Amino acid sequence: MEDVLQKYLPERAVIPCFDLIKVNGVHLKIVSHRVTRHGDYRRMPNGMHQITVNASLNKYRFLITLVHEIAHLVAFEKFGRRIKPHGLEWKRTFQELMLPFIRPEIFPTKLLPVIANHFKNPKASSSTDAKLAIALKTFDIEELKYSYVFELPLGSTFRIHNGKLFKKGNKRIKRYECTELNTGRLYLFQPNAEVELIKDIDKT
Repeated sequence: MEDVLQKYLPERAVIPCFDLIKVNGVHLKIVSHRVTRHGDYRRMPNGMHQITVNASLNKYRFLITLVHEIAHLVAFEKFGRRIKPHGLEWKRTFQELMLPFIRPEIFPTKLLPVIANHFKNPKASSSTDAKLAIALKTFDIEELKYSYVFELPLGSTFRIHNGKLFKKGNKRIKRYECTELNTGRLYLFQPNAEVELIKDIDKT
């Protein structure tokens, strides 16, 4: 799992983030680009803590987003589910969790003053802090491209244009058998069908 996180986080942030994920029992999903959000946190019906973060974020925004969502989990667990999602309890938790990361070994020198200022009173989204949003944007990577079905590992999960999720199965002559996760129905996909790969990362 650390090898996967290495791709999305600053090098010195990988182990501390991995520890946060383990300690808080997080099921992390790195998903394709979403226009409406960078990440989210949900407590699932079975009690599992699921956090999703966009794969298209640069390493510094990915780190801030991941810790932002873990702060939701920690604040809800500590103060109860009735607190405001971005209220005082969350702000203090977010500040505490981010403090060990705000150092030159992790963030570029020119970003540090902007980040330090942001965390005096963190906003509901880093995008609503104009100065931070502009500073982070200078490090943006090119949005991750779609994958072809034939490139995906056997058994991997992917999303198609209408949002439906599928699991890749075996190749049948020219096309691939893929199971729709919601219904269990089997569909055949052309090898060059463009889809969004969804990567699951468990704390285990």
